[in-house]
Amino acid sequence: MLKLKLPKELREKGDLSATASKGKSCSVKDCGEIAIRSLSENKWKTYVEKANLKIFENRQHKIFLCKKHYRDANKYRKSQEKIYQKKGFLENSAALGKGKRWD
Repeated sequence: MLKLKLPKELREKGDLSATASKGKSCSVKDCGEIAIRSLSENKWKTYVEKANLKIFENRQHKIFLCKKHYRDANKYRKSQEKIYQKKGFLENSAALGKGKRWD
């Protein structure tokens, strides 16, 4: 029997998640939930560890997180981004007072 794929617009939201469909489990120790996100270990490892989550290492250099743990890690990441938020170009140049200013 031929199985056809539905277009993205008609599929269920849960079906669109490639990680969930593969059945990967969360990388956090003592958590058996199905992962909804797969994240780069290089970019996310510090955020995950600072959010007090202990993770398993894997060969793919990916961190798989369930909804609850992704929310915790992302909350910490957002708080760090606000602290180290870059200032706009024009605000910095006006504050320095060096060179010509365009009015």
